[in-house]
Amino acid sequence: MAVVRCEVTRRVPVLGGAAFGSAGPYEKIEGVLHLAVDPGLRVHEPIADLALAPRNARGLVESSADFEVLRPLGGGRRRLLLDVPNRGRKIALGMFNSAARSNDPSAREDFGNGFLMRHGYTVAWVGWQPDVPRRDGMMALDVPRIAGVSERVRCEFRPNSRVAVLPLADRYHIPHPVARPDDPGDAELHVRDHADAPAVPLPRGAWRFPDASSVALDGGFEPGRIYECYYRAQDPPVVGLGFTAVRDVAGFLRWAGAGEGNPCAGTIERAYVFGVSQSGRFLRHLLYLGLDEDEAGRFVWDAVVPHVAGARRGEFNCRFGQPSLNAVHAVGSLFPFTDDEQTDPLTGQRGALLRRLANRATPPRIFTINTAAEYWRGDGSLVHTDVTGARDVTPPPYVRQYFFAGTQHTPGAIPPPAADPNTGGRGLHPFSVVDYAPLLRAALVNLDRWVSEGVEPPPSAVPRLADGTAVAPESTRDVLARIPGLRFPDHPARPVRLDFGAQVERGIVSELPPKLGAPYVSLVSAVDADGNDRAGIRPFELRVPLGTFPGWNPRHPEQGAPGDLMSMMGSTLPFARTAADRSRSGDPRPSIEERYRGREDYQARVRREAEAMVAARQLLAEDVDAVVERAGALWDFVCAR
Repeated sequence: MAVVRCEVTRRVPVLGGAAFGSAGPYEKIEGVLHLAVDPGLRVHEPIADLALAPRNARGLVESSADFEVLRPLGGGRRRLLLDVPNRGRKIALGMFNSAARSNDPSAREDFGNGFLMRHGYTVAWVGWQPDVPRRDGMMALDVPRIAGVSERVRCEFRPNSRVAVLPLADRYHIPHPVARPDDPGDAELHVRDHADAPAVPLPRGAWRFPDASSVALDGGFEPGRIYECYYRAQDPPVVGLGFTAVRDVAGFLRWAGAGEGNPCAGTIERAYVFGVSQSGRFLRHLLYLGLDEDEAGRFVWDAVVPHVAGARRGEFNCRFGQPSLNAVHAVGSLFPFTDDEQTDPLTGQRGALLRRLANRATPPRIFTINTAAEYWRGDGSLVHTDVTGARDVTPPPYVRQYFFAGTQHTPGAIPPPAADPNTGGRGLHPFSVVDYAPLLRAALVNLDRWVSEGVEPPPSAVPRLADGTAVAPESTRDVLARIPGLRFPDHPARPVRLDFGAQVERGIVSELPPKLGAPYVSLVSAVDADGNDRAGIRPFELRVPLGTFPGWNPRHPEQGAPGDLMSMMGSTLPFARTAADRSRSGDPRPSIEERYRGREDYQARVRREAEAMVAARQLLAEDVDAVVERAGALWDFVCAR
């Protein structure tokens, strides 16, 4: 067992010992797990630089990770849900419980509707990133560094306001320090007007490193422009140990005994792992490397859920990797994308995301879930179409792929926030109000029944070439551009082929900037007459619409590059309230009064659709009343505008 010591620092009852239905009360356990892995084992061969890492007296490579567990005191349903933190933050309670976001779930609102607790899940988190600062309850991993290694690093920034200085990291994360800040010939700063524009080098005399962790530009960095900084760093951390930390903590909680310090000893029968956005890409990368297998040859998870990851992976296993980097021209955007094997006819590359799972007798069940935002950023369709856009690629029988139609990267709220709470970005249109959390809860129940009882889940539901629901983004312009006030994107995103050098599969990047090749063919869902997505699982907001809900939103003009799309947010474009309003604005979409007799009629139709979704196993019966109530709130919000 790679967990060598469990150090519990805090153990308290949740909500003072209040019961969560039949699952009873919960307790919260916090601490540090001390780990040590054997770098000589076959399973660890893919981990970049592990062979170079310092070892202890037993020849093992050590690390330590923050961890937290919420466990039912009565044992619950003996299911572990390991929520891989997103940039150090806990996500699962917000997603499944529709709870307020908290890194220290303690108050009633931090547990939302109590879904995971009422269903008896043990929920766990473990720090896996060395670049996360330990503040505001965020969780991190301490790993060794490789002394004496020095190479170039790439950072990318897109400010939303004019600033003089930017950190050399994503948002609040810890950067790789500049090794030689005063060397004028060892660094570059490039700028692009938008994602498809060529990068233009800025004169070295116009910018500088005021310290080892930031970069400054004369006159300031302009909002909306994309800046790329290249510089030399040294002594990289072994970031790939994040994979073994997540794997080994799950294995410890599942199989270790009480004598080994396991607070969940004997209570876990099935183990599932869930990752959102960045941590969803982390799970895709983990599966690509086959690092769900532990040192004893056991496969740790019965099911894996990469959520809103698109077709990308990340800088989770490379020298000077930046796990929090959210850049397109990065190692995480490399081929392959589909689960099954395919060939890129332009490069001759052949591969499959799940190549290391293909010959297993019992691979994990996998739910790959994406929203419209991942399709409009350019990579969502690459999960299930070939890179030429010529054919659909069917996933293996142990995989389901779902598209949540009309949704943005995160569940929508009523009213929508004025700015993206993660980045401060603002959109030209109000953000999407479509809430996909009920769909996610139904998916988890379907997944658990698949694993536990062998009940096949609903078939994959994604845009497909075969039925005409997967189309080029530009083909939706004719419908969408007629909506008053809508601005169709100037530059629909398309990932390009990237060349980082011959050793990139070993985690060594030798080509920076990377060589850019031809774009991949990326597709989105076809739209109906209202402009709403036709493909996938359609939530009630699309089945009984009060507006058009694209999974994209143009950048606000005050934040620069207004023809480009925000990276995560969707839009809410309500119908006109009356036929007269529609006539005055020239809106081609029938008005609300032309569709519904009033609020009660609208909610009655939502209830009928919700019940149909329950029959199709796209929604839980326990959520029907809440969905109808939310429909009333949506009616009030739209009609008050």
